[in-house]
Amino acid sequence: MSNLYEVLAKGGPLMIPLVGLSVATFACAFERSTFWIPLLRTEAKLSHDVLEAAKYSLVDARTIAERANSPIGRFLLAPLKLNQPTPETFRLALETTGDEEFVKMRKGDKLLESVIAIAPLLGLLGTVTGLMATFANLNVGGGAASAEATTKAAAGIGEALTTTAGGMVVAIIALCIFRVSVTLQAKQIDYFSKVGSELELIYRQYWYEPAMNELTRVEMAGMHQQDSDSAELPV
Repeated sequence: MSNLYEVLAKGGPLMIPLVGLSVATFACAFERSTFWIPLLRTEAKLSHDVLEAAKYSLVDARTIAERANSPIGRFLLAPLKLNQPTPETFRLALETTGDEEFVKMRKGDKLLESVIAIAPLLGLLGTVTGLMATFANLNVGGGAASAEATTKAAAGIGEALTTTAGGMVVAIIALCIFRVSVTLQAKQIDYFSKVGSELELIYRQYWYEPAMNELTRVEMAGMHQQDSDSAELPV
């Protein structure tokens, strides 16, 4: 702990905002982990249960999705809440809810992008100001005093580079977290699209098309009945 404090002290005042950025980065990583871990653990089973239930009862499928209260649950629930939607309306509900959930998945990305951009610049600024102070105190004359000043200058340059190293470390950590988040988001977009298409296909195959066929059959039967009644009327 004392070594860490010494490193921070050597870096100068610009190490304070770097520490703040590192704290913000780790806080963002923790918050994102609480979002992603439960989602990745449960979404496969939840999707399977909803899709299987939708083949037999849309009400049961809606209940399962509603009870989950997760991104994939809300995504699948959106069209199931509608009352006898057309396939176009069904798909629109999926797309709209999917866009809303993807926005939530991107939470924290702007913060990480800012840390990635700002941290190295702060480190470089700390190094520049440290070097300026070191060279300002450098004695270019001869003698023992000059040798001592040169030694101090070398030590000062090493300390000034501490902020650059700190800024790079913070930026690299933020970049790693950001890339993991972006990768998970891309996989979720593909997964949501796949599951949404499967649910739409089930709705068309098991519910919408049979209902349309039944409606057509009833209409045709009604037309035949009218034709029969017309034929029986006396001329």
